[in-house]
Amino acid sequence: MNVGVIGTGYVGLVVGACLAETGNRVVCADVDERKINQLRAGRIPIHEPGLEPMVQRNEAAGRLRFTTDVGAAVEASSVVFIAVGTPPDEDGSADLKHVLAVANTIGEHMNDTKIIITKSTVPVGTARMVHDTIAAKTATPFHVCSNPEFLKEGSAVNDFMKPDRVVIGATSEDVKSTLSELYGPFIRTGNPLIFMDIASAELTKYAANAMLATRITFMNQIAELCENVGADVALVRKGIGSDERIGPAFLFPGPGYGGSCFPKDVRALLRTASERSVTLDVLSAVEEGNFRQKKRLGAKVAAVFDDALAGKRIAVWGLAFKAETDDMRESPAIDLVESLLEKGASVQAHDPAAMTNARRIFEDRIAYHDDMYDALEDADALVVVTEWLAFRAPDFQRMKAGLKTPVIVDGRNLYDPDKLRALGFTYRCIGRSA
Repeated sequence: MNVGVIGTGYVGLVVGACLAETGNRVVCADVDERKINQLRAGRIPIHEPGLEPMVQRNEAAGRLRFTTDVGAAVEASSVVFIAVGTPPDEDGSADLKHVLAVANTIGEHMNDTKIIITKSTVPVGTARMVHDTIAAKTATPFHVCSNPEFLKEGSAVNDFMKPDRVVIGATSEDVKSTLSELYGPFIRTGNPLIFMDIASAELTKYAANAMLATRITFMNQIAELCENVGADVALVRKGIGSDERIGPAFLFPGPGYGGSCFPKDVRALLRTASERSVTLDVLSAVEEGNFRQKKRLGAKVAAVFDDALAGKRIAVWGLAFKAETDDMRESPAIDLVESLLEKGASVQAHDPAAMTNARRIFEDRIAYHDDMYDALEDADALVVVTEWLAFRAPDFQRMKAGLKTPVIVDGRNLYDPDKLRALGFTYRCIGRSA
């Protein structure tokens, strides 16, 4: 098929590359000329495992190309994905200006019947707005569908190539047939292609992310209770995760959730509910609980030093909101670093992928180290924020030799408390007694 993807961020670029991988002719369009020039040169502007070789392979084969001419991309395609950003507005609602701007361009360049798919995470009613925007510009027949993405940063390529489900909101049987063919190569193992009405599809993405955010926040609060009653959250997690009604996924406590999806989608869902006079008490508590959780790492560091952090040098391992990405949007590391700086400490940090983005946020207020052990030199403590594989089995003797004082505050519970204490470390983690 001839497929157009408008937007080349985390979602659009993965969608375009993966659809090209299965033989479709894909054109990805973006108004950001710098980004398009990078992609044409075979350079990926984001860190996503497996994406760069896939883009290079399909571009070389002629199945994938990039352009700044959105209108031309629309004209060349029978299926058009809208995959532009929907950042939160001041009131928490999703800002749809980019989505509707694309819809307007589509309407201006409708040269035959097309299937228009909202891939961006958008609130209920967006497909109708897209339809009305396009219809105001053209009399050519078209269809608007909702196909929410369920891609996890750090494993987005695998998630698209081997989805656990594909959700599509569509009303036309012809459209359903076309999209079944488009997604056929990705669901050959039998995972479901679920068709539903458009409003349900739009709400499904928000509901899924809100549920996952709720599980994370619940376990973070159980972890805090564990610390106060002398329980071990790692054992509690195993105990409840073995219940098949609950399962083990998203039950790891940590420094709070961040990234481009969970915080934004929880707020947007709360806003949607508020506009319809529906009270989502659980999600209000989730958002408040996550806000508090992001402050806990800094508080744990301060507690080790009796709140006397002025002049202390703190090493930080991990700046991205999660491993295998360079994304720092709403990362818990930001709250941690800002709290340390506010209390007069200096920060020396390392992250395998997020250093460039970190410099945009912190500028020269912290020190940056390309080597994880260099970041430890003469530090009074190490704080582990992100669960990168390189941090999971480090050389503890080398760590101890580098640190001025052997203090580790582990925001991901990567290490065994008894082992660390036997090695002479002062060790603090999440949900386990000090």
